Formats: sequence, structure tokens, C-alpha cells
Amino acid sequence: MGYLAPPGVAANEFPSPQRPVARIVSPRRSSEERRDALNEAGQIARVLELKPGVTVGDIGAGSGYYTVRLSHLVGPAGSVVAQDVTRDYLVELARRTKLLKLTNVQFALGEPHDPRLPASSLDAVILAHMYHEIAQPYAFLYNLAPALKQGARVGIVDLELPTSKHGMPIALLRCELTAVGYRRGRHI
Repeated sequence: MGYLAPPGVAANEFPSPQRPVARIVSPRRSSEERRDALNEAGQIARVLELKPGVTVGDIGAGSGYYTVRLSHLVGPAGSVVAQDVTRDYLVELARRTKLLKLTNVQFALGEPHDPRLPASSLDAVILAHMYHEIAQPYAFLYNLAPALKQGARVGIVDLELPTSKHGMPIALLRCELTAVGYRRGRHI
């Protein structure tokens, strides 16, 4: 498990967020059965228009809820890049994908301010239930942008709660994304 790209711009080149940052507490948000009952992966796949053959980044992959489901969706012609800042999570996820015989998954170690992903490598990115844990969001978003192909879509899934309660107020999220140059898309 290692970095897939050289480092981007250092975190100290950006302002710190003027909000609390939640600490990483677990590789999973809730049971996969509960998330499947809500069709969480299906909803994000529909909104991001994911289809066979695309390359999707699962940023903050944790235990791999999205990685596993999207691996099947993008099929053998596509791929999923499971990225996380916690090496142990990636090691466990690699074991899981091996047991499930998922051959289209790559693993990428990142840093809190830099996902360390190859340039123009992703058609879409999902940041699910983890944005509130990004300690340096401006640096992170800035360093993520080069990994996005032209027209790539970014999906952020989070609860509308204060960041200290492991959520992200939508107005604050929009503000941080806009400050780094991301354009507003759909909100569901």
C-alpha cells in the first residue's frame, strides 16, 4: 500500500478551516445492510451517472462499502481506486477484495491534505461520510482536482450536522468547495 502519485501542494500553503474537524473514529459509518436498505450506493451511482468502464475514486474508502459495490458496477473495463489515509484500513480492504475476487480495485494511500492520486485518472470521485474528517479541506480539494478528468463528477455524501457531530452543513460545504474552484452541481 503506497502513494500512487507524488505529493501535491503542501498544507501550509492554504488556510486552515474555520470549523471543528471531526476525528476519524471508524472505517465504517453503519452496517452495510442498513446502507443497502437505503440504496445508498445506488443513489450516488445514479446521481454521478456511473456506468461500466469508468474509473471511480472512493476517497476515504474505510471498510469498502462503495469500493465493493462500485467494483461490480464499473465492471472489468472500469476500475475503483480505494483511497484512504489509514494504511490499516486499506490492508483490510485489500484482504476483503481478494476474498471477493474483485480484480478491478487499486489501493492508494493518501495524506490528510493530499489524496496523492495520478493526474487525470478519475471519471468520478465519492467522498462518503468523511468530508467532515478532512483536517485541511482547502489543500485536500486543491490536490484532488488534478486527478479529475475533464468533466469528472464529485459526489460528497454526508449528514447535515455540525462537523463536530460527524456531519457537514451544506452551506459550509458549498463555501469550501467554491473557495477552491469547484462548480456547484446537484444536491439530493
